[in-house]
Amino acid sequence: MGSGPLDIEGLCERYGPMVLRRCRYLLRDEDEAMDVCQDVFVRVLERRDRLDARYPSSLLYTIATNLCLNRIRDRKRRPATTADEVRLQRIAGAGEPGAGSEARLRLGRLFRRHPESSRTIAVLHYLDGLTL
Repeated sequence: MGSGPLDIEGLCERYGPMVLRRCRYLLRDEDEAMDVCQDVFVRVLERRDRLDARYPSSLLYTIATNLCLNRIRDRKRRPATTADEVRLQRIAGAGEPGAGSEARLRLGRLFRRHPESSRTIAVLHYLDGLTL
């Protein structure tokens, strides 16, 4: 799958439910989850010539996580209500200028020195409990 053209329709059919579950889990909003899920596959379609799709589930999971973090960072309409949502918003907003709290400043300093993928790793570890 890594050397030939990507079968976007096949990816949607096989991995769409996984991507949607991921979006639902992170966003906790059905409409936003559906939007971001579609955006994941649009992103894959737009970049199909540059993507390495040898591990499509990992690729799609990472894209979904990053797009959800972007959506969370950009949303300002409602405050976080659970500890997980607070943690997720801190991770997603770590790169925002003018971060006011001490925790946000620390996260900003930490993530400024590391690639954006570090945010994804932080979510996978601290929110999802993954260790590898």
